[in-house]
Parts: sequence; structure tokens; C-alpha cells
Amino acid sequence: MCGRYSLALRPGQVRAYLEDENMPVHEAPEDDAEGGPRQSYNFAPGYHGIVYRADTPDYGAGPRQHAKGDAEDGPEAGTSEVENDPKETRYKLQSMQWGLIPFWTKRNPDYGSMMKTINCRDDSLIENRGMWTTMKQKKRCIVVAQGFYEWLKKGKEKIPHYTKRKDGQLMCFAGLWDCVQYEGSDDKHYTYTVITTDSNKQLKFLHDRMPVILENGSEEVRTWLDPKRFTWSKELQSLLKPFDGELECYPVSKDVGKVGNNSPTFIIPVASSENKSNIANFFAKGDSKSSTKPPTTTKATPVEEEEVMREKIKVEDTKKEDIKQEIVEDDRKTVDHTGTEDNAPLPIPEPETKKGLKRHLDDVPDEDLPKKASKTSETPNKSTPPQKSTRKTRSATSNNTTSPSKPTGAAKGTPKITNFFKK
Repeated sequence: MCGRYSLALRPGQVRAYLEDENMPVHEAPEDDAEGGPRQSYNFAPGYHGIVYRADTPDYGAGPRQHAKGDAEDGPEAGTSEVENDPKETRYKLQSMQWGLIPFWTKRNPDYGSMMKTINCRDDSLIENRGMWTTMKQKKRCIVVAQGFYEWLKKGKEKIPHYTKRKDGQLMCFAGLWDCVQYEGSDDKHYTYTVITTDSNKQLKFLHDRMPVILENGSEEVRTWLDPKRFTWSKELQSLLKPFDGELECYPVSKDVGKVGNNSPTFIIPVASSENKSNIANFFAKGDSKSSTKPPTTTKATPVEEEEVMREKIKVEDTKKEDIKQEIVEDDRKTVDHTGTEDNAPLPIPEPETKKGLKRHLDDVPDEDLPKKASKTSETPNKSTPPQKSTRKTRSATSNNTTSPSKPTGAAKGTPKITNFFKK
């Protein structure tokens, strides 16, 4: 489960929050850098998100594999050579695209293929085989989020729910990353996936899967990101378990289902007094006016005041141009989806037939294209004389005929009306 999440913070804000949680950041993208990560309350697959990882080369942690064929063919292919052995581990925030593309990929895959790798099941990592082998050994990361969405199925209806940490801290999803360079291109493309596990007791009602959430600044995070651990072990596998901390989960606006929609209200409970669309608030305003009892106030503790300010900054800093840009950039239609990992509605990519038709028409000469019908095509051309009609023209005042004789003695008005007044 994790087909949609929320991250409406800029890299600088994420860096500050992580460093407060004893998670050092030695390098991070600029807030306004071109091609940087996206800020959205409705973060969808294909977007560029923020990943926290150890600062290792593009081939990952540990020794680089030198094979006769490909540069990376797995731990048993060719000889190994240790090229990175830092005394102190450095960590970085990096912008990557959600939907992992393996390093051996030759061409840019279509959207449907990328959607298959937005999540990675924890049980698929137990054995050292399959597509995840290199990534789980050498390219582990943390995917930063504020919370995630899941859709509860109730009959034919699906109700979106938002889940976040009860303490308001950022969520650290366990993830894997990779770097690919397509044939004929010098550009490097970084992508990631979110690892999922069984849901904990709190979220069993919602879905049977949830993202693996590691405790911020914990030994678990350091172990997961340790670049000196470049072989898979039972210790690493044991980290992939349901979250045992406290979470908040509640229904939110159905508008979050449409990819491209973006609003701070998406993470506010539908039944909350802060939600303007909640009809209960309308009656609450009336009750508050009629009430004469002044509200009681309690002084907030310094910790509570700090939390309020942090939450206010999170919302206020992302209300303006970022949100407007988000909506304009993604106007794809969305289709309902029910899967083993999540029930998040999926965006529909632009049909290839439509693209092909446009390219085809662009290559057709103008004279061969179908002509558009003119609005005045029905009016005769002035250059061609009109054909003479054999019918005689009729005068507007006289047509050389006598008017038809009216029957004498007829009742005035229609029979029905006349009969009505006789009664």
C-alpha cells in the first residue's frame, strides 16, 4: 500500500526537520533549482520526490563489480574492487522520480511499466533473486513523506483516508533507488520505489498492506542506510515490519482522487472544524453566535506552541505558486484501481494512437488535408450568375389572385372557445 502520499515541503524545510531528528544532511537540492523535487499534497507516481540516502556512487554502496559484459551484473559477476570506503558516512537529499527503473534498462519505459515498480513487497526481498537483488544490497534509501493516502472500499464506493504520524513528524519510508542511463543518452535518471509490508492492527480495516515506516533518527535508519552493509542479511530483512508507533487515520476529501488536484485541505479530516466543506461547521457557527458563555482558554506549553508553528509553516509555505503550478502541469484523467498494494486511482496516460495521429497529420501536405466547411458555403458565389426560375415572382403587396372567400354565417372564434362562452 502506497499509491499516493503527501509532501508539500521544500528541500530546505525537509533538511531542517531531519537534522532536528538527528539525521544529518550534507547535501540537498536548492529550493528553486530547475528540475528539483515537487511539492504536493497529492503526490502521485511519476512525480519527482525527495529521497534521503548515504552519499555513495551511482553504482551503490560497497565494491564495484567489473564484469566481462555489463558493468553491473550482480555480486557474482566478475571481480570486485573497493572504490569507496569513507571514514565517516555522509548523507544527502536527492530528487528522484517515483517508479523504479532498473539500471539495465535500455530505453525509457512507458508509464504502465513504471507503475509496476512504485512499490516493492518486503517478502520479495527474502531470497537473493529477481530484479531487486542489486538495489537491496547496494542502493537502499529513505523516502520522505508527511503522510500517505489509501482508499477504503465500501461496496461500490471508495473513500480516501489520510494516515500520518500522531506526533506530526515526517514519515521515513524504507525504499530502494537506482540510476539508469539509456542507450544513446548522456543523462542519468534516478528513480525509487517504496517498500511495503503487512498492515499493523490500526490499519487492517483500511488495507492489508502499508509502507514500511522507520523511526526517525533511530538505529534502524542508520542500519538501513549503512553503506558498509552491501550484502543482504537477516538483520536488514528484519527491519521491514509493520510500524508499531502511533498513527492518525481519517477520511478526507474525495477531490484527492484526481491526479493533479492539490490543496492543503486534502490532509484535513472531512469532519474537522477546519474543513470549510463540512456542513456541520455551518450549524456550529450559528451555535457560537447564540452562545453567551465566553470560551475557556488554556495556555499552551512551549512544545505545543512550537508544534503549531511548525504545522503553520508547512501549510503557509506551500499554498501559493507551487500549488497553482501543480494543477496546470498534470491534467490527466484518473481511473479507479484496486490492487494488492493499494487502491489509489491511477492516472491515464495519453493514448499512443492520439499521438500517432498528430504526428501523421503533421507530415501530410496542406493540399491533401480535408478542407473545413465554410460558414458561408450555402450562400451562392457572387461570380456565378444565379439560374433563372420558371416560377413567377410574387409581389409583397399583390399576387394577382383574389383572397379566398370566407364562409358566411360562421361562428366567431374557434368552436371550442365559442362553446365555452355559451355555457
